[in-house]
Amino acid sequence: MVCMEAVTRHYRVGGQTIAALDGVSFEVPQGQFMAIVGPSGSGKSTLLNMLGCLDRPDSGRYLLDGVDVSTFDDERASDFRNRRIGFVFQSFHLLPRLSVFENTLLPRRFLRGPDDGLEQRAHNLLQRMGLQKHLAHRPGQLSGGQMQRVAIARALLMKPALLLADEPTGNLDSRSAADVLALIAEVHAGGQTVVLVTHDAEVAARAQRQISLRDGRIEHDSAA
Repeated sequence: MVCMEAVTRHYRVGGQTIAALDGVSFEVPQGQFMAIVGPSGSGKSTLLNMLGCLDRPDSGRYLLDGVDVSTFDDERASDFRNRRIGFVFQSFHLLPRLSVFENTLLPRRFLRGPDDGLEQRAHNLLQRMGLQKHLAHRPGQLSGGQMQRVAIARALLMKPALLLADEPTGNLDSRSAADVLALIAEVHAGGQTVVLVTHDAEVAARAQRQISLRDGRIEHDSAA
């Protein structure tokens, strides 16, 4: 379960203090698919960074499966993030010189201890994504939709407690976007907790629940 408790995050911009997040509280039960929406500057990116252990709150707490990760130092946060959180970004972040299979296995490089059959899991995930014929291909040989499917496979490699998707269809044509959203829905149907950030109302409508942010505060929660 994801639990945000009165999370606040401020930044200094041009001599002014901006409240990127202002007392944000919510819970995401295990297995829920939630979308975060809101205009530019509403706090979506800051909240996603907080959920992904890429940033810490100035006050409040963030708990993932009962662990208060807001207290972690950088090293511990990095290790926890690699093991427990999967990321899917708008711009794929695949390494051009590595194959599809090697890109999928990238999280293994940061693993401390045995890999527990990650190569077989990578094969299984890529087959599930319909990429079994592209294992040796480089990212430049793939379509945008195929690259995003590689990114999803990579994000799922470590069996994360939480899958975060930041505008995952932003760089895709409508057909590829529909395919990627169908895959995310399939992953969620298997019990995966998913939090997706989007400005697209049609994408957000795929989620079970929507939280709308404005000026760093929750303006509306469809679960309320």
